[in-house]
Amino acid sequence: MSNVRTQAQEALRARYPQHFQAVYQRRTPALLLALLAVVIFAFGVHSLDMSYQRIVGGLSELGSMVLLMFPPDPGSLHLAGVYAYAMLETLAIALLGTLLAAIAAFPLGFLAARNTTINGVVQFFARRSFDSLRGVDILIWALIWINVVGLGPFAGVLALFMSDLGSFGKLFSEAIEAADDKPVEGVLSTGGSSVAAVRFGILPQMLPVLLSQVLYAFESNTRSASIIGIVGAGGIGLILSEQIRTLELQQMSFVILLILATVSLIDWGCARLRFSIIGARAL
Repeated sequence: MSNVRTQAQEALRARYPQHFQAVYQRRTPALLLALLAVVIFAFGVHSLDMSYQRIVGGLSELGSMVLLMFPPDPGSLHLAGVYAYAMLETLAIALLGTLLAAIAAFPLGFLAARNTTINGVVQFFARRSFDSLRGVDILIWALIWINVVGLGPFAGVLALFMSDLGSFGKLFSEAIEAADDKPVEGVLSTGGSSVAAVRFGILPQMLPVLLSQVLYAFESNTRSASIIGIVGAGGIGLILSEQIRTLELQQMSFVILLILATVSLIDWGCARLRFSIIGARAL
């Protein structure tokens, strides 16, 4: 009886060796990563000249700066109009960049998804292309396009487009791969084509996810469009950078509050739109 049990245990060890490893063996990669993180953290604290004295002194300077920022002041009626126009320009940059990236990434996402791609080579190059686009920061894209098309909001739109194309391509392909196979199999079993299987089996599942991702990206890109304006890509960021350089702190605080209010309004509107569409689909 004991020999049979021993043979059964040996067979299980041979089939599932990973489940019979010691605890420290299974956790060795995680422990090595944790150790590497501690080493990098210690190196950063030492090499980046971080100190308690500098933190305390910086907080004191920050408090003085915040006091000088109040009360927020638009400056004049003319400047208030300039701020409103620049904010609308920022919203236009964010909207155009987001929509163009979503439209371009929608068909490309099918090429990068395992269950809808043409072949493994196409999927590999599509995924690596998205990684390359995402790997370049949006500020770098803005600087590149400023040198290509010149200063202004058009460079900002192209910068957002390039950055979001990589992000949307990855997110859309993952949403396609996460779709349930049963509706696809049902369409194919009734004689439907592969295109019909995608149209009626995958799209209804992924569209709510895609909508949520695009709406969130638009909200996030409103903040990003404010930042890239600092390097000359148009929008409210250009005005904000000038106020920081000239120490117009009260006007700077007004512009910051305007950006916060706009982003909050967009967040509220996108949430209402997302829930209304999802609710309508549920009905």
